[in-house]
Amino acid sequence: MAGNYTPKEKQFLKRLGKAIKEKRTEEGISQEKLAEITGLHRTYIGSVERGERNVSAINIKTLAGALKCKPSELFQIAE
Repeated sequence: MAGNYTPKEKQFLKRLGKAIKEKRTEEGISQEKLAEITGLHRTYIGSVERGERNVSAINIKTLAGALKCKPSELFQIAE
């Protein structure tokens, strides 16, 4: 994971990634399909789901739209 994050920050990124993965699987969408829908690269989505990326607000909005939820819902799941 890039950056100097605290253990709590790293844990939050992992929980956020898990929330995104959970929503994706609920929707029955593969990483490849989510990448196609969002215009994001499949390997990027994988790294987000593993908590290896500090995903930008714009990308969270994009992912949430593709997953048919609000960005805030992803954060609520991550808490």
